[in-house]
Amino acid sequence: MPDVPRRSATTLVLAVLALVVVPLVPGALSSGSLTGFVRIPVESLLVLLVLALLPWRPARIAVASIFGAAVVAAILLAAIDRGYESALSIRFDPADGQQLISAFGLVSDALGAPTAIAVVVLVAALAAGTAALLAWSALRVDAGIRRHVRAGTAALTGVATVWIVSALVGTTTTATPVAAAASADAIGSAVSLASAGATAQARLVAQAADDPYARAPASDLLTALRGKDVVFVFIESYGRSAVEGSSFAPGVDAVLRQGTADLAAQGYASESAWMTSPTFGGISWLAHSTLQTGLWIDTQSSYDTIVGTQRFTLSDAFRTAGWRTVSDVPRDTGPWADGVSFYHYGSFLDARNSGYRGPSFGYARIPDQYTLKAFADRELASGHTPVMAEIDLLSSHTPFAPLPQLEPWDAIGDGSVYAGQPAQGDQPAAVWEHTESIRTAYGQAIQYSVGSLLSFLQNVDDPNLVVVALGDHQPSTIVSGSAANHDVPVSIIARDPAVLKPISGWHWQAGLEPGAAAPTWRMDVFRDRFLAAFGPQ
Repeated sequence: MPDVPRRSATTLVLAVLALVVVPLVPGALSSGSLTGFVRIPVESLLVLLVLALLPWRPARIAVASIFGAAVVAAILLAAIDRGYESALSIRFDPADGQQLISAFGLVSDALGAPTAIAVVVLVAALAAGTAALLAWSALRVDAGIRRHVRAGTAALTGVATVWIVSALVGTTTTATPVAAAASADAIGSAVSLASAGATAQARLVAQAADDPYARAPASDLLTALRGKDVVFVFIESYGRSAVEGSSFAPGVDAVLRQGTADLAAQGYASESAWMTSPTFGGISWLAHSTLQTGLWIDTQSSYDTIVGTQRFTLSDAFRTAGWRTVSDVPRDTGPWADGVSFYHYGSFLDARNSGYRGPSFGYARIPDQYTLKAFADRELASGHTPVMAEIDLLSSHTPFAPLPQLEPWDAIGDGSVYAGQPAQGDQPAAVWEHTESIRTAYGQAIQYSVGSLLSFLQNVDDPNLVVVALGDHQPSTIVSGSAANHDVPVSIIARDPAVLKPISGWHWQAGLEPGAAAPTWRMDVFRDRFLAAFGPQ
C-alpha cells in the first residue's frame, strides 16, 4: 500500500504547519503584521518536550488538549484586545467581560440578531475546531518523533536550540524576534491587565472616600443656580471629529453656527470648550460617571467599583440642595439599579413611561426630539419646582441608522408622526457596507441630535432653563480615524445670561462651537469646578 506512507507524511507535514503557524496568531494580531508568522513558537516546542516525557497515552491526550485550549484562549484574548484598541482605543481587561455582551448587542443592532447569533456560533465552532486541530497536531508530531526517535529527537533538539540562541542574542527577521512566545504573551498580558485593574480599583475606593463636597452643608451647594432648571444632556458619540477635521464636520458646524444665532435671537447665551472623555467609541456610562463623580472612570471594573461606594455625585449635590432630580434614559426598558442606589435620582423616564407610540429606530428606539419633548411636557410644565436632570440622546448611537427626521414641535404628540420613517430611511446593513457611507450617516445623525436639542431650547418657554450639553465620547475609529483623540465638545447654554458670569474665569468661547483654541479639560475635573463656580461666591 504505497499510498499509506505518503498519507502519513502529508498528515505529519500538516500537523507541523499547524504547530508552527497557529500559536503565532496572537502575536500577528497584536502587531498587525504578517511578519509575526516568521517565527518559532515556544509553546509548540514545550508541549512536544512534555509529551516526549509522558509514557501514558491518556496523559499525553490531556496535555495536548490543554495546549490546544490555551492557544485558542490566547488567540481569542488577542483578537478581542485588538478589537478594543481599534474600536474603543483601550486595552481589553478580562475583568471587563461584561462589555462583550454590549458588543454583541451592537452587532445585533447593526446586522440583525440572527446574523449576530450566527457570528457567535461560527466563532465558537472555529475555536473548538482549532483547539482540536492543535491537540491532534501535537499528538501526531509526538507519534512521529516516537516512531523515528533518532531523527525526531534531533529535529526537535535542533529547533529548540535555534529558539534558545535566538532568544539570547535577539535574532530577528524584519525587526521581529525569531524566538516567539506569542500565545504565552497574550495570556500574560491579560493577567497583568487584570492585576493592574485590581490595584486601580483599590486606589479608586480611597479617592472616592476623600471628598470634601460630601460634607458640605446644603446651604453651600449650588447657590448661584437656585431656582434654575439644570439639564445635563449627553449627545451620543458627539466627539471632536464631528466638528473639526473630518468630511462630515462642515455639516455639523453649519447646524451649530445657525443654532448659536437662533438661540441668541431668543435671548440665550452660550459658551463652549472641550473635554477629554475617559472612553472612546462606546461604553458611554464611563463618561457619565466621570462627569458626575469627579473621578476618572475609564474601565467597566472601575465603574463597578465606584457605584459600590458612597461617592457624592452631581445629582446628589442638586438633590441635597433641594432640586427634584430626574434620569431620562429612553432605551431603558426596566429599573436602573445604579440610578437608585448610587445616583439617587428621584424619578426616572425611560421606554416604559415616556408615552412613545411611534415606530422603533433600531438601537435608539425613541427619537431624540421625542425624548426632549416628553421630558419638557412632564417635567417643565407651568408651575413646576426646579428640576435637575440627566438626559441621554441616543439617535446618534452606532449604527447611525435608520435616522428620524425633525418634526414641528407641536406635531410630535405620542410619536405616531414618525410612522413610516424607519422604512424610508437608510438601513444599517446598507450603511455599513462602505466606510464613507458610515461617516456620512454619522454626520447626519449628529446633525439630527444637535437639531433636536435646538428644537427643545427654541420651543420650551422656561426663563430659568440651563443646559449643559456635551458628547460622551468620540465615535469609533472607522468614523473618527486611527489618530483621533478623546476630546468631546461641551457647552453651557442659559436663558439668563447672569448664569454664565460665575464661569467667566474658565475662558470658554462664546457660542455652541468650540474652536481649536478653546480650553480642554479632563472630564473628571468638571464636577469640582462646577460646584466651586456655582457655590458661595
